[in-house]
Amino acid sequence: MLQSILFLLLLVAAFGLFAWQVRKIRANILVGRDRDMSGNVAERFQKTLLVAFGQQKMFKRLTPALLHLIVYVGFLVINVEVLEIVVDGLFGTHRFLKFLGPVYDGLMATNEILAALVLVAVAAFWWRRNSNPPLKRFSGPELRLWPKLDANIILYVEVVLMMALFFMNTADLKLHQMEGQDLPGTFPVSNLLVGLLPTNVATLEVLERTGWWAHIIGIFLFLNYLPSSKHFHIIMAFPGVWYSRLVPQGQFSNVESITNEVKAMMDPSFVVPPAPTAADGSALAPAPFGAKDVEDLPWTNLLAAYSCTECGRCTSVCPANLTGKLLSPRKIIMDTRDRVEEKYNSPLIFQPNVYGAEAKHEPITDLANATLLRGKVTPEELWACTTCNACVESCPVNINPLESIIEMRRFLVLEESAAPNSLNVMFSNIENNGAPWAFSPSDRFNWADELFATEKQPAAVVA
Repeated sequence: MLQSILFLLLLVAAFGLFAWQVRKIRANILVGRDRDMSGNVAERFQKTLLVAFGQQKMFKRLTPALLHLIVYVGFLVINVEVLEIVVDGLFGTHRFLKFLGPVYDGLMATNEILAALVLVAVAAFWWRRNSNPPLKRFSGPELRLWPKLDANIILYVEVVLMMALFFMNTADLKLHQMEGQDLPGTFPVSNLLVGLLPTNVATLEVLERTGWWAHIIGIFLFLNYLPSSKHFHIIMAFPGVWYSRLVPQGQFSNVESITNEVKAMMDPSFVVPPAPTAADGSALAPAPFGAKDVEDLPWTNLLAAYSCTECGRCTSVCPANLTGKLLSPRKIIMDTRDRVEEKYNSPLIFQPNVYGAEAKHEPITDLANATLLRGKVTPEELWACTTCNACVESCPVNINPLESIIEMRRFLVLEESAAPNSLNVMFSNIENNGAPWAFSPSDRFNWADELFATEKQPAAVVA
């Protein structure tokens, strides 16, 4: 009875703390601009099923895809045993799901095999990240002390959880064997480990309970560590994919107010819609063109920032980054998440991302004047982008870094007139000549006249 009460208190504390953190993350996401994402339910469901559940885009790189699939499926299946542990902890039962009979045998066998494969996959992941030198996409200025440490912490936690699971099952199996009883379930890996444990009943009981408590407490700690970690994507990837763009890649959004003004210029009968008003009927301040800070971005972009896996696939295919320019699409997304937590709510038990100079542990103090644009993302990074959509295509969870880049570019051009000189020349040519080139409209077809005249000349003259 005492164990059940203790477990109940632990369960309530773990999920209560997690809910508190999730509420803060939700508040952070909703500071973004409103965007209507209703409709297209069937298409969104299909995309979520394929990309988020089915890991479709992961398989563009086979080796990490197979390793990730092992960990992903292991996480899903092993949660069945976690559910059993929760029921046992609350009601004092033992192996609650044993009534499933042969199905339970299959589940436990699958759990153990997957847990062993997870240990192999984790070792491979650790080597890929920490080999000397590591894979190129696991390096970069955005992967400072915390992101690198975070990735390894998760790997170590997964090892501890799997080992606790094996301790629990192996000790329980040996206890039943010594008592001449059959333990419900099939345990192919634990059967191989039984001989490593002592034969003292009291010691085995302590080992079984230690494994049981270590596994479930580890799960609860992991649950509350997630909001501080890039691994929060295991939850946020699903809404992130659901609300991802359905329009063709490369299709840019228009600024509605500018579109309405152009329509009014082209069609005098067009009625410009009234400006939005507040709930009390007062006029709202006009929204800026583009984005200077996180609240100027659509809320879907902030949701995407919490869906990011920091895998670096976007940066590894970015032609600007590959040619040595400053742009890293991964950094744009990570900077967005760091900035929204820096300015609004930190949903973390601890705050690893609020340090601007992380190596020196100097917190940013001038929050009033800091912004996403220029505070974290420089114009040089933004103008390096070729808008090729390679980053969008490669992201395994359908994040669109290009959209944030374009919004910050819009602010530079429309609010600050801070475009590069080459673009300003093009703007002037469009304004004066109706085309990007420095030719008068009357001279636009000179090339055709010259070509026509050349074709009319006799062949000998042309030669």
